[in-house]
Amino acid sequence: MTSSSRRQALLLLSPYLLGTLLLVILPAGISFALAFTRYNGVTPPVFNGAQNFQYMWREPLFRVALINSVLFITQAVPLRLLGALGLALLLNRARRGIGVYRAAAYLPTVIPDVAYALVWTWILNPLYGPLNFILAALGLPTPAWLTDPAWALRSIVFMSLFQIGEGFVILLAGLRHIPRELYESAQIDGAGRLHQFFHITLPLLSPWLILLSIRDIAVSFQSTFTPAYIMTRGGPYYATFFTPLMIYEEAFNNLRFGTGAALTLIVFAVTLCLTLLAYFAFDDWGLDEN
Repeated sequence: MTSSSRRQALLLLSPYLLGTLLLVILPAGISFALAFTRYNGVTPPVFNGAQNFQYMWREPLFRVALINSVLFITQAVPLRLLGALGLALLLNRARRGIGVYRAAAYLPTVIPDVAYALVWTWILNPLYGPLNFILAALGLPTPAWLTDPAWALRSIVFMSLFQIGEGFVILLAGLRHIPRELYESAQIDGAGRLHQFFHITLPLLSPWLILLSIRDIAVSFQSTFTPAYIMTRGGPYYATFFTPLMIYEEAFNNLRFGTGAALTLIVFAVTLCLTLLAYFAFDDWGLDEN
């Protein structure tokens, strides 16, 4: 690459780099510094070492929030991956009206989180919600979705399964990169569709699936805030009390910005551990290109 090309590339990247510096790196650095201070947003920060982390370790609600967040991730991420993969396989081949079906699959992803949460508050209403109306018409049980501690977290997981448009598009692009000759050769050798899926499609899609799983793990910690705040306020009985909601309450309700920043660092560390776990779990799954 010539010096002129480097300058052009740097010029094109400069808005992104500036935005990353101002909106990501700088706030992250400030949060890291505040995690070791006592700060209420009014008086100057006072360094207190690891007291914020010790407070979180002793706080019972922290364990509740962390367990709920991990439970959400372990349930939602695999189901979202399966849903995105199923949609990509279903809508991969060209057929009449395929563009409409693909747009419909992606549409819930572009709905603002607040509007999406309000719509699902109505859908999951145990008295006049359409979901329980349909279940009752079919003679099936009608749970008290958001008011029953046994169903509240499952309800948040369930509503997250319809916002898989990004994963669907990524996997659809991944399917397009698989050479058709591989399937034709497999058909000549007598391989069925199931054999082709497990020995061709799934191994060649594994890098895309790893990318989506890592991305979903990181995003899932954050995406629980809006439904928990709007739909349940962390209830019932803290069944949907997730770490983002606790960070919000610590920082903005209790004006303990230091403990909120410390909790943010803990969430980052847990996210990193889960991401590395997912990466090494799939490390040998069809990624050897030698």
